Amino acid sequence: MERNDVLVIGGGIIGVCTAYYLAERGVNVTLIERDEICSGASYGNAGLIVPSHSVPLSAPGVVAKGLKWLLNPESPLYIRFRLDFDLFAWLLRFWRSCTEEHVRKSLPLLITLQRDSLNLFEKFSSEGLAFGLQKKGTMTVFNTEQAFEDGVKEAELLREHGLKSEILTAEKAREKEPLLSEKIVGGVYFPDDAHLDPAAFVISLAGKAQQAGVNILTHTEVIELKSSGRSITSVRTTKGEWKADLVVLAAGAWSATLTRNLDIKLPIQPAKGYSITIQNPERIPSLPLMLNEVRVAVTPLNGRLRLGGTLELAGLDLSINQRRVDAIRRGASQYLPEIKGEGEEIWRGLRPCTPDGLPVIGRPSNLDNLIIASGHGILGISLGPITGKIVAQMVCGETLDYDLNLLNPDRFR
Repeated sequence: MERNDVLVIGGGIIGVCTAYYLAERGVNVTLIERDEICSGASYGNAGLIVPSHSVPLSAPGVVAKGLKWLLNPESPLYIRFRLDFDLFAWLLRFWRSCTEEHVRKSLPLLITLQRDSLNLFEKFSSEGLAFGLQKKGTMTVFNTEQAFEDGVKEAELLREHGLKSEILTAEKAREKEPLLSEKIVGGVYFPDDAHLDPAAFVISLAGKAQQAGVNILTHTEVIELKSSGRSITSVRTTKGEWKADLVVLAAGAWSATLTRNLDIKLPIQPAKGYSITIQNPERIPSLPLMLNEVRVAVTPLNGRLRLGGTLELAGLDLSINQRRVDAIRRGASQYLPEIKGEGEEIWRGLRPCTPDGLPVIGRPSNLDNLIIASGHGILGISLGPITGKIVAQMVCGETLDYDLNLLNPDRFR
């Protein structure tokens, strides 16, 4: 049986960042990944670092809007209904979280964490890590007056927390991005946002972590976390059993499955997202765009163009629903009618979503040597470095710069 100081489970951005920051502190670390590094939700997402999107998914009005979409398999939000108690319990918790109070409590923390995470990305870039980081901001674009009005209100709320924005008429929005359709009614520009190539970042940082001493095991699936009393005693995998002084669970959408025998309630639902990456597009936007009504993100990535979107609650199902892929393409064409390319890559991944829209970061009260870092939903890339740094600080007993009570794993008990 192999033994390490810390065993990190999960080779996405959260696990890789955690392993890197632990190794930087001289900790003996092994990272276990069921597939290849960055093969899951960290690979084909939109690559956005967006303090402007700090309003949690569970916000007032989301339920009413979502009810219009639920039975439409081509809508931005789709739930494949099934006899699943965990799904029903998650939906009930989600509904209860959609309050103004929840937004008020969550917003300052999410904005702060995303800003500090961007600072860490900038530090990696300045040290020579190549992952296409660009701080051009993002522009949210609207094609209905009501949605534009709601977007302006949200920008005003974010401004109260120090987040700059610029409200643009349709004409001004098209001046900033000439590829936009004549049918748009306006936009909101957020200058403090940034974007990057997510796969390039995770794979490059994994290499840097290995150079710092991290042992990375791919194609090694965790079967069971064994516990006794207040400790994880061993981690059983498809390639043997491991012991560690401390285990970090950063397995994304699979995290809840691995905690079921540990008396830990971790309501994480896999939310399938899709992206279409257009190769060699004839024309490409100059900055990332958020197409509001269709919930599609558009990101320029070093000569490629990525269209990402949809939220499909269908369990641990990685099949491709072509209707949803086609809906992304059609939705984007409403705002960007001139996008064409020589070829495309279709991707899907499972994002780990909690019912309150907040990640889970911390130690569960019933186990002394387990730290959970999961449930980041659509903010996994944006919050990756700061989560890794926080977990490393927890492991090493350092003082944290944040009150993380809102992210405590025990909040679901």
